[in-house]
Amino acid sequence: MIYLVRHSQTESNLARHYQGALDSPLTALGQAQARRMGELLNQLIPDTTGWRLVVSPLGRAQQTAAIIRDAMGGTLTPSLDPRVAEASMGSWDGLHIDELAARRPPDAPYPERYFQAPDGERFEGIWRRLSDWLGSVREDEKVIVVSHGLAGRFVRAIYGKLPRGELLTLPEPQDAIYRLENGTITEIACEPVRPDAG
Repeated sequence: MIYLVRHSQTESNLARHYQGALDSPLTALGQAQARRMGELLNQLIPDTTGWRLVVSPLGRAQQTAAIIRDAMGGTLTPSLDPRVAEASMGSWDGLHIDELAARRPPDAPYPERYFQAPDGERFEGIWRRLSDWLGSVREDEKVIVVSHGLAGRFVRAIYGKLPRGELLTLPEPQDAIYRLENGTITEIACEPVRPDAG
């Protein structure tokens, strides 16, 4: 079984900048979202014996995972895995969403913007590394993975055998958990956090 979590809200998310391989800290709302996800996981997993906590090496995922870990009682030891890091758009990382739209080739559909940067990761490479990670998880393993928006879409699409077009339209909430079990994917929403929470 896998519980898949996206990092919670960051300063760059709030400013509508694509982060990719760059980083920014969690907002107060993001910290509250991470606590709620940790509390929910604590309800879903009352005994963490035998569970692994796999985390993207990017700071926003590590910060989210640390809050989740504390909310779950602090018994899990995070293991960093670069295969679950966010896709990078190379020199386009850090751009505002409107800047990305302006640089996208006019004949490229909007969801394909992630793969259009001249020095960014390509769809096939992202698919390969996340397929490699997912394939390394045994069927009898119990894993919590803290990853990212686009990377999480890939994990769900690979697991669910979804086509490319559907992958790029999947939601990427920062206050929900996805359970991947027995070939099915279930979204488990957290209670909403007030925007002024902190």
